[in-house]
Amino acid sequence: MPDKLTCCIIEDEYLAQEILEEYIRKVPFLTLKGTYASPLEAAGHLPADQPDLLFLDINLPELDGLSFIPMLSPKPMIILTTAYDQYALKAYDLEVKDYLLKPFTFERFYRAVLRLYQEQSPRPVPAKQEEKAEAKLEQEHIFLKVGHRIQKVATRDILFVEGMKDYLRIHTRDEKIMTLLSFARLEELLPAQEFARVHRSFLVALNKIDHIEKNRIQIADQLIPISDTYAEAFYNMLKGF
Repeated sequence: MPDKLTCCIIEDEYLAQEILEEYIRKVPFLTLKGTYASPLEAAGHLPADQPDLLFLDINLPELDGLSFIPMLSPKPMIILTTAYDQYALKAYDLEVKDYLLKPFTFERFYRAVLRLYQEQSPRPVPAKQEEKAEAKLEQEHIFLKVGHRIQKVATRDILFVEGMKDYLRIHTRDEKIMTLLSFARLEELLPAQEFARVHRSFLVALNKIDHIEKNRIQIADQLIPISDTYAEAFYNMLKGF
């Protein structure tokens, strides 16, 4: 088994391509051979690339990813990257190695590729490589679907998040970003030690708190209530922050 896994990307959204390419660059045991916008474009290159691993979107022009998989010969390991969760059972039938639901974090991506790397090699990940990759697990930014685009948001810029029925409004110093996302999913994306839920409608960045008085948090010019449901866990987090 070589020291690195070679990989290719088939993804038609430019920003999604950029995210995957950035994630791959962070992992010492991955090498990117090529990025393609459709299965038909990739088909002319894959025999020469011969990737160990293929990151494959499902909704693609001309030929969808699931239909393309049975045509692959030889067949690399496949990780599906998609915004839709209804194809998970079909993916299992096609022996897909993992199913990354957009938007996914680098940490989730790294767990998926590390598992495959370890499965393919009897040797442990070299200590220096693993330490280097683990150091990069600190979540510096997240990617959110905003309208018809995927937007990169630096976690250090987030002040607090406000629930707006089916949407979340993410407040930064420079803008307010609306995204169709649940609090539960957002909390998976954010570094847990830096953000805290304080109310069913609010999540705050701990290092952006100006002061707390009478169970209300001051962040910039906003007063945010602390509800009884979240108060104990929140104050316990402050002790270790």
